Order: sequence, then C-alpha cells, then structure tokens
Amino acid sequence: MDQSKKIVYPYIPNSAPQVQKEMMDAVGVKDLWDLYEEVPEELKFREDLDIPPAILDEYSMKRHIDGVLGKNTSTADYISFLGGGCACHYVPAVVDEISTRGEFLTCYGAESWADHGKYQTYVEYNSMLAELLETEAMSVPQYDGGQALATSICMANRINGKTKTLLPASMNPQNKRILINYLDSVQADLAISYDFVAYDKETGLIDLDDFRSKLDDNVSSVVIEPVGYLGVIEENAREIGELAKAAGAEFITYVDPITLGLMEAPTKYGADIVCGDLHSLGLHQSCGNGQAGFISTMADAKYLSEYKDFIYGFCEPEVEGEYVFGNLLISRTHYAQRAKGKEYSGTGVNLWMVSAAVYMALMGPKGFEEIDETILYNGAYALQKLSEIKGVKPVFSGKSFGEFAIDFNETGKSVAEINKYLLTKGIFGGLDLSKDFSELGASALFCFTETTGKCEIDALVEALKELLQ
Repeated sequence: MDQSKKIVYPYIPNSAPQVQKEMMDAVGVKDLWDLYEEVPEELKFREDLDIPPAILDEYSMKRHIDGVLGKNTSTADYISFLGGGCACHYVPAVVDEISTRGEFLTCYGAESWADHGKYQTYVEYNSMLAELLETEAMSVPQYDGGQALATSICMANRINGKTKTLLPASMNPQNKRILINYLDSVQADLAISYDFVAYDKETGLIDLDDFRSKLDDNVSSVVIEPVGYLGVIEENAREIGELAKAAGAEFITYVDPITLGLMEAPTKYGADIVCGDLHSLGLHQSCGNGQAGFISTMADAKYLSEYKDFIYGFCEPEVEGEYVFGNLLISRTHYAQRAKGKEYSGTGVNLWMVSAAVYMALMGPKGFEEIDETILYNGAYALQKLSEIKGVKPVFSGKSFGEFAIDFNETGKSVAEINKYLLTKGIFGGLDLSKDFSELGASALFCFTETTGKCEIDALVEALKELLQ
C-alpha cells in the first residue's frame, strides 16, 4: 500500500500509477487505504509483507513457475495404482484439442439465448450422459461428485419431507466429509440427519440385516455405490432399492459413469436419483481439479422442481419439425428467488462438461464396453498375481471392478513402509486405508484402469516380492 513504491505489474490489471489515479479520483479517495476504512485499525497490517520481490517479466515468471512445478512427481512420471475416486484414466488428445479452444476455454456464464455454441454442447452432453444412465433429465455440472451427492439427498428431503438418510459405512471418505459439512450448513429449513449402514467384513457388501434394522418410516433417502469405494460390486442393489421404496424413501445411487459400458444402468434396478463425478470421462488428474458432479433423474415433475441449478431442455413449437431449447423452471433457483431458492449455485465447472461430451462422443457404446473389459481383465490379472505373494491377500471376497483392497497385515509391514519402498521403484502404491478404515489394519486400496496393463502390474508385483519375500 506504500504509494512511494509504484510498481507496474504486467500481470495485475490497473497497477499503472496513472490508471490507479484516475480510478481513485473517480471514487473520491486520496489513498488506497481509504478503500478499507471500514476495517478496524488494529486489523490492518501496514508493514511490508515478508515475501520475495515481484517478478516483472514474463520469461522470469515462467522459469520460476516451471521450477516450482518441476519439484512435483505426478502420475505422468510414475506408474500409479492410486484411485479412491480420482483414478488415472487415458484422456484422448482430441478431448484437449476441443476443450481448450478459445470459445470454450474462455467463455463464462452467459445464457442460452446469448451463447449458442456452448449451449449446443450442453444438449450433446446431456443427451449422451442421460443415454448412458438411462435417465431423462440432467443437472448442469456440479462442483464435484460429493456436492452432487449432498444435493441429491437435499432433493429427496424436499420431495418427501422426511429427515434421515442412510449411507454405506464403506462410502468414499472424502464424499462423506463433504456431505456432513454440506448437510450441516446448506439451509436452515433442511433438517437432515444421517446414519451409516455397516458392511459385511467378509464380502464387503452392505450388511442387509443392519440395513433393515435402520430402515424406518422417517428415512428420506437410501444411498448406495453400485461399485463401492472399496471396489466391491454391490450385488444386492436391486433388493436394497426395493426395500427403500417400500419404506417411502428415495433410492439414490452414486455411480462412476465409466463403469456403465458393462454394468447395468442404475435406473434398471430402481434408482430414483443418479449422481456421481465426471472425472473418468476425459478429465485429467490435476491437483484436486478435474472433478465435476452430475445429478440425473427421470423427467418427473417432483424431481424437476427440486433441482437447485438450471435445467435446459427442449419444447416443440407450433412450426412442425422445429424445436426450441431453453432454460426450464428458473423460478425454483436462487437466481430467481435468492435466499429462498433451492440451495445455492455459484460459478460452476462447465468446462468439464465439454471434455466429458467430447469423450463420450469419441468412445461411443463400443468404446465404453472395451474400456470396461480392459479394466476387468487388468484387475483380475493383478488380483491373481498379488495373491501369489506370501502374506498378501484380498480383504474381501466380493466381486470387484477397477479397485480392490489388499491386506498386508501378515507381512509385518505397514502400508506407509510398503509405499515408501515402491516410490524408489517409480511406483505410486495403493491408497493407505488405515486412517479412514482402521478396522482393516494394514490394508491398501489398489486401482487398476486401462492405463495399468500387464507391464505395469508385473512391475508392481516384482517390487513387492523384492520387499516382502
């Protein structure tokens, strides 16, 4: 704030002294501190911050940033068996080629009547994802899968007025934390409680006896993961859905869309609300980025009226053969009603909708099927080879897809020790489960996608044999 040190920062707009003076004259202030007059004096820090000098030229700035980023080791450098909701999938070059075009990469907001290219992409994205899920209505992209799940639960609460949701105890821990925080703070008139249904320690499936004991007339929604966080395929999904509906609850599934090339669409076994994350559909891993949630239902009015975000759809005008695409039921959103709307929506992640649309169009039904077959084959081969190592075995007996938990308790080594050794071999090992699932002891969640084939699996197995045998 020291006016004697006038630096023009090329990457900070309006830092030129003459431009600043014109702006300050326009609002009637003589000193930049006058803009913060409402801040108590004791909270103002008027000294220089202890930060490095500004880098003013573009080349030096790029060299500095490249140096910082160069300290990272990413899944592009090492073989990765990390998953848990953010796995290493291959992103075809054409996805980046299209999603980084200026008209997509730099567009912001606008409405369907002002930004026809982006909204035509919405049409394609909505149509393809709804076809994959076998649903009819689609939300705009949510912040991530966890937030999409939280909003799905809130939708169910508004639909039936009940207050309790049942969640799998084996659910994604990150989504669990997002959900608990969201339900505690979203809106004062949403009184939602939650309870966790145990999983069978042998199979990894939802414990049906525990589920039945907790299902009552006050349950608003029941949530399952068709492929659980721990990799187990929930074989009792249909029965759980039927029990939920009989109790008057909404049946919500949190699904990874990449699995639907082989697995049945959730609506086929009774799902009312389908949600999840777009990450596996052409989105890069990106330090916590590359996530975008979705919510989808049938086009029943009771669901359409409870979406918190914009819904775009078609109507048929009087002219035969023509269709109109537009924003539907906008009065339910906070854009129309502010605090009285259905929750709150801010700047979203619409760019990832473009990537997902390109990916789905490129892959098509046959491409999804081939990817899923590859994932299944890779997982089956890995499970066979890992089980041959002394002291190593799968945690659960249930069928798995893409991921499974491996038990290292008999090896006498912690997962941290094992993963530290694997790093010396250029391998990111499995996700340590000891923090979120302490009952499993020294166990790790290993993920196998289309990018981890026989060569990568053999490297993992050889490294583990060197350490453990």
